[in-house]
Amino acid sequence: MEIFQNTSYDFIGKRNMAILVSVILIAVGMVSVVFHKGLNMGIDFAGGTIVQVKFSIPATADEVRKALTDPRLGTFTIQYIGEESENEFLIKLPKPVETQVSDTPAVIIGTDLEEAFGIENFEVRRTESVGPTMGEELKRSAIGSIIGALVMILLYITFRFELRFAVGAIVALIHDVFITVGAFSITNREFNLPIIAALLTIVGYSLNDTIVIFDRIRENQKLHHRKKLTNVINISVNQTLSRTILTSATTLIVIICLFFLGGEVINDFAFALLVGILVGTYSSIFIASPILIWWEKAANLMGSKKTR
Repeated sequence: MEIFQNTSYDFIGKRNMAILVSVILIAVGMVSVVFHKGLNMGIDFAGGTIVQVKFSIPATADEVRKALTDPRLGTFTIQYIGEESENEFLIKLPKPVETQVSDTPAVIIGTDLEEAFGIENFEVRRTESVGPTMGEELKRSAIGSIIGALVMILLYITFRFELRFAVGAIVALIHDVFITVGAFSITNREFNLPIIAALLTIVGYSLNDTIVIFDRIRENQKLHHRKKLTNVINISVNQTLSRTILTSATTLIVIICLFFLGGEVINDFAFALLVGILVGTYSSIFIASPILIWWEKAANLMGSKKTR
């Protein structure tokens, strides 16, 4: 099925404008990271404790906050899970609670809530704790996994195509990761291990689209060897446009459903995929492909210097 047939859009002619937009988006994201003094790290990376509580009676965040009076809890935040009418909350303690073995954060919170609401009116559904040492280790592992994935992709594409294609793909993937991370900082969403999984998913998705375009460019360079590279790339992108749009659109339908209907637990994960797939589709056309043109210009410039 093709929804775009015999198109001749000048994508490469718009590359400078597209790159300017990308630079602005990345810059805004990085400024946001600096303004917020880093990303809003979840307990996976920052360490701490979260306790999920569900009430069977109407309750507000302020009422829950007033009920938690035990000084051992220290500072904490409370957020709704789902709609306010669902009376479900996530209580986050940024630092591990120093207690006896029998007095876990869940027990302390449960005791305070029992005194305020009654034991029959609430349920502690989930408790997670991560120490600061484990958080740092998970952070290093997460960064290492992304870097390792990019290195392996660089080696694979260099072997499968050429180094210039590999560099173009890696630049596009780094572009996608930076914009997605920037979007998390701008919206102040929590950055945790599931988001790392989302970033790796975005890398794989964007790479797949880029490889399809690169494969068509390589074929067309043989068929249209007398044409300029810019023309060959435009021809290739137009030939794969239907596949790109259909694949992205069908994927986005699922992600949008997850984002709006999947609930609070996977909302941040779905948000990362939503941003990443949109940006990944765009970067395959406007970021990865122009790298080939700059590579050719640089090679020609170096060649002309050698002949002097």
